[in-house]
Amino acid sequence: MRRSLVLAGGGMRVAWQTGVVRALREYGLTFDHVDGTSGGIMTTGMVLSGQDSAEMGRRWSALDVHDFNSALPLADYVKGPWSLPALGSADGVVHKVLPGLGIDVEAVRSSPVEGTFNMVDFVTKTCVAVPNTEIDLELMAAGMSLPLFMPPLRRDGHVWTDAVWVKDANVGEALRRGAHEVWLVWCIGNSRYWGDGPLEQYVHMIEMSANGALFAELATADRPFVLHVVKPSYPLPLDPEFFTGRITADTLMEMGYRDTWNYLDVAEPSGVAKDPTCTMMHDPPRGVRFRERMRGEVDGAGLVLDVSVELPLPAEGDSSPGARLVGHIDHEPWGGRVLLADGRVEADRTGLTYLARARPARTWQEVSARREIGGDRAVDLFSEGRTVAFSTGDGCSGRLDLSLGDAARSLESVEPVGAHGLLSRTEALAELARTGLRRTLAGRGA
Repeated sequence: MRRSLVLAGGGMRVAWQTGVVRALREYGLTFDHVDGTSGGIMTTGMVLSGQDSAEMGRRWSALDVHDFNSALPLADYVKGPWSLPALGSADGVVHKVLPGLGIDVEAVRSSPVEGTFNMVDFVTKTCVAVPNTEIDLELMAAGMSLPLFMPPLRRDGHVWTDAVWVKDANVGEALRRGAHEVWLVWCIGNSRYWGDGPLEQYVHMIEMSANGALFAELATADRPFVLHVVKPSYPLPLDPEFFTGRITADTLMEMGYRDTWNYLDVAEPSGVAKDPTCTMMHDPPRGVRFRERMRGEVDGAGLVLDVSVELPLPAEGDSSPGARLVGHIDHEPWGGRVLLADGRVEADRTGLTYLARARPARTWQEVSARREIGGDRAVDLFSEGRTVAFSTGDGCSGRLDLSLGDAARSLESVEPVGAHGLLSRTEALAELARTGLRRTLAGRGA
């Protein structure tokens, strides 16, 4: 059976796809063809460069997201705002981002796995799937040149730009290349939420174009195939949150890993319905997110547990799940970094327990980290209970500590989620402070 991996766009937040690729590989899936559109071009380039999952993760962790920004020549700015070709140039993507992600053009061109990179030729208004044998860094950047933000690439009578307005996932190309099974990795939002303001509505236009084109292509497919869709439960944070440090590449990759295993654990051989439900997500609940790092020695070796917790605030009639957790463990006896799946938080009168599954040596282990916390204020999470009892299902156990420095960084990382605008963000933080940490967790069934 011939299988294609179709990597849709999503801007800088496609770091999420690296966690998806890692989980799919751990599951044992291989692909005969990889296709990338818009931001998915970066993941496609990394995969076809021959990188393993660990290297892909390290590359994203080390990447400076500010490298995506680069200025136009001064003469362009002198023309005035109404004559600018774009807000910035593609130089940062070509010379820093793509090399920083380890994308090797020669390796991509000679990859034993077929690859295609989608972009629109504005001259003909059509989407063109450029084969991996003909790709270069400038064309890759052109495929991510979202209008307003980066100028198109003018070459040999063509004007190459981002394909997202025409299609954000080229399922048709996968079928033309003989795919019987298509694994679509989708991180463009698709929920009922409509936001105000120019940024949110620009994103909504992309969501409508991307989802609408996908549904049309699925409805008109000329032959049967199996469709699997890996997607987040809630729309991912937008690029400005990544750019300003409100979310990290590590957290996005860990989310991708969790979301993929959530799908793989229930996936049917027949796949999913080829209709608008295939990319549908839940409306994002209002809450807060924080990141926490604990360190210690377990079974004679150093261990770091690094987690990000999303804590939805109580809402009347809301049945969404309680606090969710993603993260990783760095532990040399486990072969380095291991990502967490099925993460959750349990609270009682005396403390919190972080629970998840980890997969060292291809075997799932239950992971538990217990913190005793005396107070009920949100700040007590960081000022008390900095000793953590760590254990795994196979008997591995030890004590971890949340240092004063790490506690301060955790407190600094507290960030509203699902809250739009300054007032809503402030209200979310105030509600957490007023309700109390454990009562908030109990109110969501955590």
